Amino acid sequence: MRNFCGVDAWLNYQFFIMDFSFLQYNVAERVAIITLNRPEKRNALNGLFVAELRQAFKKAAADEGVKVIVVKGNGEAFCAGADLEYLQQLQTNTYEENLADSRELMQLFQEIYQLNKVVIAQVEGHAIAGGCGLVTLCDLSYVVPEAMMGYTEVKIGFIPALVAVFLVRKIGEGRARELLLTGKLFTAEKAAQHGLITAVVPAAEIAAHVAKVAASLCNDTSAHSLNVTKQLIGTVLDLPLSEGLAHAATLNAQTRGHEDCKRGIAAFLNKEKLTW
Repeated sequence: MRNFCGVDAWLNYQFFIMDFSFLQYNVAERVAIITLNRPEKRNALNGLFVAELRQAFKKAAADEGVKVIVVKGNGEAFCAGADLEYLQQLQTNTYEENLADSRELMQLFQEIYQLNKVVIAQVEGHAIAGGCGLVTLCDLSYVVPEAMMGYTEVKIGFIPALVAVFLVRKIGEGRARELLLTGKLFTAEKAAQHGLITAVVPAAEIAAHVAKVAASLCNDTSAHSLNVTKQLIGTVLDLPLSEGLAHAATLNAQTRGHEDCKRGIAAFLNKEKLTW
């Protein structure tokens, strides 16, 4: 395997394929591609699907040959939320069973948010309810103009409980209230205006655009720096200002002694091009 991310290779070649029932897991040039693969069900989620997603993300996190993770969907939808048969089953569950099931989704969301690698959403279709939740958790997200998004749980007597914890952190309480309480669908453009997604990208360009972003992260940035920066962003919001600054200063000092920092500064001072 080459030690850099080539856009053409990323788009056209697969180094590794792992068997799953509800998703496809491919690795090409340090990019793990997790593809939701229930197109006949609009990639709707159920308990087994959530378990497979957890397995795929854990595999990518543990793989030293993976630096960036991309999540996408096969078919017309990115993810339509919970599967209808799954929702019917939940109605007959006991409280304890529903709590255990909810905690599985909680673990998936938390693992994505705290993952040691950058996660990119490539959204080429509608992302509704739990599907919109997945997009919310990703570090970067690129969405086609035609895709509609929304947290529609309140329209069926449910609540967007888990995603609310992360959405408030991401876009603020006021905007989160609007999206969560109305349950209305909104455009990718509005999602970008709210800061929910990174950018709106035309359908004909999105695959190449995401590949280019992933390649840049692979080639131009330190894996250690990405990991520490991501964890710092997720941590400082929970700390008082003085504690947050103290934590940041500690990480700053620790990073200065890391080999990646020494290599990066040396290359910068010597005006050398460094490929990570």
